[in-house]
Amino acid sequence: MSARAGAAGPLRRLVVLRHAKSGWPEGVEDHRRPLAPRGLRDAPAAGRALAEADCLPDLALCSTAVRARRTWELASAEWGTPPPVRYDRRLYAADVTDLLDVVHEVSAEVETLLLVGHNPGLEELVLELAGDGLDDTLERVRTKFPTSAIAVLTWHGTGWSALAPGAALLTWVAVPRGSKNGSKDGGKK
Repeated sequence: MSARAGAAGPLRRLVVLRHAKSGWPEGVEDHRRPLAPRGLRDAPAAGRALAEADCLPDLALCSTAVRARRTWELASAEWGTPPPVRYDRRLYAADVTDLLDVVHEVSAEVETLLLVGHNPGLEELVLELAGDGLDDTLERVRTKFPTSAIAVLTWHGTGWSALAPGAALLTWVAVPRGSKNGSKDGGKK
């Protein structure tokens, strides 16, 4: 069943944000890697893109990795009042099963949920949940889900515990990029 099928329950959105480009400093363990200069530009652009698309979440779930936390901080700083965030170690190096376990725990009161995490898990999650996609969204995710990529999945359901493979419609994919010259052009593709 897709989000278009008119299933019971309110329209829900799962917004998936891959962390921005990270650095690889020598001697720094993976969990503690910071954002690279490009990531520091792209994360705010992702926040602006979400605001412009009217895709601001009611709750954010974020990996505990430094690069994911910093992506969340910079993206959400672009909004008037950021929603609550929960940092969850299970989102670090998570596969689809781990990601779904975390999503299934979210309160039914949350209608728009943001996940900030890592590949390959996020890309695989989007493809697993999307029963269909608008325009070329599915093909774009299959081709590449780069750093700072955003995917929005919609579905109808009474609670997050009911979200199942193939149940969602992939409605939007963007890869916002910040400008090297400091302007706020968004650089959406």
